[in-house]
Amino acid sequence: MEAASNSSILIFTDGACSGNPGPGGWGCIVALPDGTVREMGGHVPQTTNNRMEMAAALRALISLDGSISSDINLYTDSTYVIKGINEWVYGWMRRGWKTAEGKEVANQDLWRELVREVARFKHVSLNWKYVRGHDGNPGNERCDQIAVAFSLKKKEPLYVGDRAGYFVDLNQLPDQAPLPEMKKQSGSGKPQGGGSSNGTTTYLSYLGGVVTRHATWAGCEKVVKGRPAKFKKAKSPQEEREILVSWGLDPNTPIE
Repeated sequence: MEAASNSSILIFTDGACSGNPGPGGWGCIVALPDGTVREMGGHVPQTTNNRMEMAAALRALISLDGSISSDINLYTDSTYVIKGINEWVYGWMRRGWKTAEGKEVANQDLWRELVREVARFKHVSLNWKYVRGHDGNPGNERCDQIAVAFSLKKKEPLYVGDRAGYFVDLNQLPDQAPLPEMKKQSGSGKPQGGGSSNGTTTYLSYLGGVVTRHATWAGCEKVVKGRPAKFKKAKSPQEEREILVSWGLDPNTPIE
């Protein structure tokens, strides 16, 4: 674990979506060098998981004064957001917001906003850091809790106050983790690529009390699209068990 620095701005973000598309929510934590912490969250009636991941990062940056002099460390479990803002967006802009295949970039409105926000902080170091979701990190877990609650339109009290009195431990940060392998997004906003160490990627869906394993994203999407379902990609049996636990289920729950 890395030690937290109180001289930098610390941000955690996460997004959630019940169905893809479907009702969504986003959540973020912003901890400032002056010792204050602010939680934020929001609901969108019809959206996608990628848009909620982007919205969380965007709202966190919007909340900051552009004249800040502190570096920013932003943690997200979204490979799409990190690769998009650090790599893909430059090619998209050169091509007039077109993908390499000549198609319109998905979520272009949010990407444009995010680029403008990032430009406000060119005078400081803005570091996009990957944190593995549902891996026990307090900041990421709390953002997930906020995002899920808002996606379900549940009332979730949001903390604003002194860091010393915050119920989430932000003093220890996750070690810098490499981004999971994935194929370059074409701008569709749909999951692509992946593959576990044994060459198998699965997709779990949870709908109507039943957990189902799908061999492809297309198969999973057919089940969850437009429905109040949960779903997630797994790269190993261990990740499948972790997903079950993150959904509040027993890790040995039968999977059809």
